[in-house]
Amino acid sequence: MAVLDGILHEWQKKPVQPSWSKEEKMAFWINVYNAFTIKKVAGNYPIKSIMDLDNGKTWDIVFIDIGHKKYSLNDIENEMLRKPFNDPRIHFALNCAAKSCPPLMASAYTPVQLAAQLEERTRTFLSNSSFNTLETNKAEVSRIFEWYATDFDPLPDFLSRYGPVKLKPGTKVKYKPYNWALNE
Repeated sequence: MAVLDGILHEWQKKPVQPSWSKEEKMAFWINVYNAFTIKKVAGNYPIKSIMDLDNGKTWDIVFIDIGHKKYSLNDIENEMLRKPFNDPRIHFALNCAAKSCPPLMASAYTPVQLAAQLEERTRTFLSNSSFNTLETNKAEVSRIFEWYATDFDPLPDFLSRYGPVKLKPGTKVKYKPYNWALNE
């Protein structure tokens, strides 16, 4: 925890600067989201689910201090990432600590590698049958696609572009149950 606390302290002192590139800003906020999620879970461990914290409203709790501004996880996801960058691939970079959430990457996101990292995380998530089942005439996908439907519209096109197969026109999309158990 000491290493994580040190990294978070550095980020708190050095917030995003207007002169930073799009990739620098995106990588920063993705890393902040993931690191503070880890800190929140680790600081309350053992728990069975992140939903056990804050009456299931962890994403709404303002507990992140960056550059003397306070944020919630929802603020970071929606205001710092989704709105300004309009890149649905961020959903596969953010980890909510649940088994049905896209797995956390083993390293930090970097501005130089960000495009490749987002591409890889998206394709990996879509190809993993634990999260999605994609066949040319059948699609059962994560609830992430339902919750953030506007980010993926039209969904069949997004699934065909990044998934392991091209969906036939008219393929029905169903949503898999979401497992909120802690992904450990």
